[in-house]
Amino acid sequence: MKIKFASRMKTVPRSFIREILKVTTNPEIISFAGGLPNLKMIPIKELENACDSVLEQDGTRAMQYSTSEGYYRLRKWIADRYMKKHSLLVTPDDILITSGSQQALDLVSKVLLDKGTQVTIEKPGYLGAIQAMSVFEPRLSAVPVTETGIDIQALEKNFKTKKPKLFYAVPNFQNPSGITYDMETRKATAALCKKYNVIFVEDDPYGELRFSGTDLPIINKFLNKTGILFGSFSKIVAPGLRLGWVCAPKTIMKNLITVKQAADLHTNFFSQRIVYEYLTKNNLDTHIEKLKAVYGKHAKAMLACIEKYFPSEVKFTRPQGGMFIWVTLPAKIKAMALLKPALKEKVAFVPGDPFYVHTKNVNTLRLNYSNAEPDMIEEGIKRLGNAVKKLISK
Repeated sequence: MKIKFASRMKTVPRSFIREILKVTTNPEIISFAGGLPNLKMIPIKELENACDSVLEQDGTRAMQYSTSEGYYRLRKWIADRYMKKHSLLVTPDDILITSGSQQALDLVSKVLLDKGTQVTIEKPGYLGAIQAMSVFEPRLSAVPVTETGIDIQALEKNFKTKKPKLFYAVPNFQNPSGITYDMETRKATAALCKKYNVIFVEDDPYGELRFSGTDLPIINKFLNKTGILFGSFSKIVAPGLRLGWVCAPKTIMKNLITVKQAADLHTNFFSQRIVYEYLTKNNLDTHIEKLKAVYGKHAKAMLACIEKYFPSEVKFTRPQGGMFIWVTLPAKIKAMALLKPALKEKVAFVPGDPFYVHTKNVNTLRLNYSNAEPDMIEEGIKRLGNAVKKLISK
C-alpha cells in the first residue's frame, strides 16, 4: 500500500540528537551529545518518598483523570515562585502544565502559527524549537547571537523587514551556545518586541542553573506579562517525569487549553502529584545549589581540558550556567566531517548544523558537560582533540 503523507512532513527535520543518542548507547563511547542532567543529581530517594506519600494519601485518586490546566496546587507553587524569584505577579490561571516544555512549544505553535507565518529565532537556535515549529510550516528567519545575547541591531532589522508574529529565544545559558543575554540586551529585546508588536516566547529551562555571575530578571518582566514564558522541572528535578509549563496571557491561555484538551486531555496527573509532594516536603533551593556546584565544577573541568587538548585556533564560549559549551573550529574544518572520526575515537558530540535553519556545513559544535564526571570529561576531550588535530593536519 502506497501511503501519501501530509505535505508538512517534507519540512519537518528529524531530531539529530535523538538519532545520535542511539549511537551513544555503546558504553565505550563518552558522550557529550545529549542535554542530559547528571543521573547522580536526580533526587531519587526524595522522589521515592514523595511517590509513597501520594499513594498513601490519595490512593486511586492519584490515578484518575484530572483537569487540562494541571494540578492547581502545582500551578500555584509555580506562580508563587515567579513572585519569589522575579517579583512577577502571575496567578495559577496563567499557568498550564505540559508534558515538558517541548509540548509547550507544540501547543503555542498550534495556536499561533499558520503556514507561512513569519517567526524569528536565534542563530544558532534550539533544534527542538526548530523541529516543533516546522510542523506548522512557518517562515523561519534567524538572528545571530553574540557574547552578550541577541544582536540587537540585526534583530530590529529583522523585525522591520520580516515583520514576524513571534520571536522565540532562550536568554539564559542558551541552548546550544551557552551564552546569556546581559541586562542591556534584555531590556532592548523587550523594547523591540513592544515597538514592533512581536510576541516574545521566552524559553527558560536553565535559568535556575547559574553557577557564576549574577542572576538577571526574565525578559517577560519588562513586557508587563504580554509575552509567553516556558519553564521545566526536567533540568532541576528529573526529565523522565516529563513536566513543564507555559505561562501566558489569558487571551492566549484560553486557546492553549483548548489545543491541550485535543492533544492529550491533561498532563500525567500522577507525575504532577509526585512533583508537588516533593516540592512541599523538600527544599528545592538546597537541591539547586548542589546542582549548580556540580555543574560549575564540570564546566570548569571541560573548559580547562579544551584549553589543554584542543588546537589554539579553536574558539569556545564560557557559560555562566546551564549545560553547554559552543565550540567554533577553524573555518576549513566542518563539524559534520569531524563526527565520524570522533566516533572512531569513541567520543560523541552534536554538530552545529541542526541548530541553523538556512545554514549548513558549519564549523561549530555543541558539547554537554553536565552528564559526565570530570575524569570522563578529560578523557573525552582528549579524544576529541586528537580527532580535531588529525583533521587539521590533512
